[in-house]
Amino acid sequence: MRSASPPIEALLVDQRGRTFTQERARRTYEALVEAAATAFMENGYDATGSPDIAARAGVAVGTFYRYFDDKKQAFLEVCRRNLALGYHRILERLTPERFSGKGRHSTIAEAIDILLEHVSMYPRMHRVFVEMAMRDDDVAQLRLAFDDASRARLSTLCELVATRKAVPDPEATAWVIYTAAVECASAVAGLHGPMTIDVTRAKAALSRVIERALFDG
Repeated sequence: MRSASPPIEALLVDQRGRTFTQERARRTYEALVEAAATAFMENGYDATGSPDIAARAGVAVGTFYRYFDDKKQAFLEVCRRNLALGYHRILERLTPERFSGKGRHSTIAEAIDILLEHVSMYPRMHRVFVEMAMRDDDVAQLRLAFDDASRARLSTLCELVATRKAVPDPEATAWVIYTAAVECASAVAGLHGPMTIDVTRAKAALSRVIERALFDG
């Protein structure tokens, strides 16, 4: 039996347990994180420097280094927040109760809409994150932890909403569904070049594939 995955919050938080005793310090930290997100989205990772992030946040470079060791640490925090937002917006809403009867079709379609919307909101950040995951071990570990947690939740959902006849291997089914959905979202966001079919058709086809995989066995 597969061991339970750690809560998503345990994977997507700064493990140093950052706390703030003053509200001003918390606001400065949040301003730096927001500035870093904007800088990385606009310029990519390599072309973004700590001085750029500090300037966008309206603070001195020395202030940046009171909160982060380097720009990679800021990048990881931006990625954690974006991943956590996507997880809570999409996966946490997929409860077994929502897949009963005719409601399952609208539930799947809604989840796909939210996923595509989320990736399309930050396509540049998604691209930078994927590129960095292939270059940097810390980013790769963060991506793997998120993907594993997401697939584990989908696997559990498959076990709860589908019969064993329809889904004899929930873990493999979850892997295929997750991979297909993420790749489709990336394509719709323009990360694989121009699309050759209409987005509406792509979403409808993905929804049908997922529904048949879970319920047409």
